[in-house]
Amino acid sequence: MNILDMVGQTTMDKVQAERPVPRFEPGDTLKVHVKVQEGNRERIQVYEGLCIGRKNAGVNSSFTVRKISFGEGVERVFPLYGPGIWEIEVVRKGVVRRAKLYYLRDLRGKASRIAEDTEAQRELLAVQAEEAIKRPRRERIKKEKPKSEGNVRAAKGGGKK
Repeated sequence: MNILDMVGQTTMDKVQAERPVPRFEPGDTLKVHVKVQEGNRERIQVYEGLCIGRKNAGVNSSFTVRKISFGEGVERVFPLYGPGIWEIEVVRKGVVRRAKLYYLRDLRGKASRIAEDTEAQRELLAVQAEEAIKRPRRERIKKEKPKSEGNVRAAKGGGKK
């Protein structure tokens, strides 16, 4: 094992200790909780969609999630072990026979549906219930309030004139 692999393995172990990475495959519907930085504030935003591809490459592993937003297809690639991901939830298990589901880009409406794997769904629910009993739900990030209790616009120098 070379040095880069050792550093990558320690990074993966650290992330696995903070948040477990669930087993999911292309065809599964996921909820990805992403940390969003807006100025000096940080919040969690949920991105829900279908996993259309996954790349397993150690610490460089990533997955692609596709959703339809206001009639437009939106795809986003997430690093599996990145610090910007708060949590990954598997909502549904799908039955597919391919590793990359890029053909869904050309399909619309009912044609783009993926059959649900009911047997795997039952197993997933059992595992999730077991994990919920073992560990409490992670607390969300709480930031301290700004020290000045006054008007935010007045503090920034803006406001009505």
